[in-house]
Amino acid sequence: MADTPQPPQSQSHQPGIEAEMEPRPESAMAKWKGSGKLSGKVALVTGGDSGIGRAVAIGFAKEGADVAILYLDEGQDAEETKRLIEAEGRRAVAIAGDIGDAQVCDILVQRVVAELGRIDVLVNNAAEQHVCEDFAEIPTEQVERTFRTNILGMMWVTRAALKHMGEGSAIVNTTSITAYQGNPTLIDYASTKGAIVAFTRSLAKSLQNRGIRVNAVAPGPIWTPLIPASFSAERTAEHGAQAPMGRPGQPDEVAPAYIFLASNLDSSYISGQVIHPNGGTVVNG
Repeated sequence: MADTPQPPQSQSHQPGIEAEMEPRPESAMAKWKGSGKLSGKVALVTGGDSGIGRAVAIGFAKEGADVAILYLDEGQDAEETKRLIEAEGRRAVAIAGDIGDAQVCDILVQRVVAELGRIDVLVNNAAEQHVCEDFAEIPTEQVERTFRTNILGMMWVTRAALKHMGEGSAIVNTTSITAYQGNPTLIDYASTKGAIVAFTRSLAKSLQNRGIRVNAVAPGPIWTPLIPASFSAERTAEHGAQAPMGRPGQPDEVAPAYIFLASNLDSSYISGQVIHPNGGTVVNG
């Protein structure tokens, strides 16, 4: 995995474009050797166009799953992810839409089921974040937008998808190290990520009798398009330097946690838990 510093850079559009990053994230799971852990399954990955979502989607395809990805408007990235899924011989569906709108979520999920038949694995990964140096000045619109995308959208997609999921299905939510450590300039974002932990634990209990497992992954600093789209060029260049390993992680280093939690061969006795790929930071709770 790359361990050289990334050059200063920034993007003006959330959630960011992977094709514009330098260096490009390692997100194609090029070295992953599938073993059929998800053979015959259908997976839905929100925010699946780039970064962690792309690596997860391709990793699932390498494990035998057909994959649908939902994305906001990053068409170039989404088409590349779709191409890489299809290169593994799997069916791929890429659908644009804003999951912050409950009605849109219903329509998006219906389209996925119409094309792929059902949903066996749901990965709730879409998110956005915006820096605010002074919480006393945080815009109301920003807080509402962040919550709509990060936690309300997760609830709406899950609510719609559960109508098409049965025993043996799995849900994996993306939370963050900020849910456990906090972040002084990402207070609204960190709050949504804390809510995702509670959502994961509560939903796991709710779906226990249906035989559906629910878990989460809490990445630390990962080199994804969200970073240059969120921070100044100088701060982007320092991303991950404070991790014990001294560098940001790559999406390919995070995706195996999702494969593990999606696979009943690997994690049939695990639900309501969180995995922490964060470069060595000890996280309790």
